[in-house]
Amino acid sequence: MVATTERFHGRIFDIVTDEVEMPGGGTAPRDYMRHIGAVGVVAIDDEGRVVLVRQYRHPVRAYLWELPAGLVDVTGEDAAATGLRELAEEADLTAGRLDHLVDLHTTPGCSSEMIRLFLATELREVPAFERHDEEQDLEVRRVPLADAVKMIFNGQITNGPAVAGLLAAVERLRG
Repeated sequence: MVATTERFHGRIFDIVTDEVEMPGGGTAPRDYMRHIGAVGVVAIDDEGRVVLVRQYRHPVRAYLWELPAGLVDVTGEDAAATGLRELAEEADLTAGRLDHLVDLHTTPGCSSEMIRLFLATELREVPAFERHDEEQDLEVRRVPLADAVKMIFNGQITNGPAVAGLLAAVERLRG
């Protein structure tokens, strides 16, 4: 890399242009989003149901079924703690067990975002979290894991981390 120019600086991401050396010589500009990172949770209850969250996503102008997830935006908080915090904030749950499931680059062609996904089990209710802004109209639903996988293949779940997390959970739970 020859140089970096920051085009936009935000709380969650920056937009930058890197001038990159090409293998055959010369340089070329590469624009991308430098992202702070995220964590998601595949939370499965004792009945084999997965917790899904339906949330409005303005860039795609649609409500999407997703996993409880959020930004790595608390200084010094490790990924597992972030996952538990997001599970509590979005689904009013905590987990007795949290295991690393998979890491995923969400859109590596245009973003540095990495999301770490966990498998959460031994779920317990926690006091309801006071939601604000777009989180006020979150819909939380527990769906049998097999039905959630069907939702992927019939186009009801299109969120990349949800797709990857659900399929990884199926494989992990197989043994």
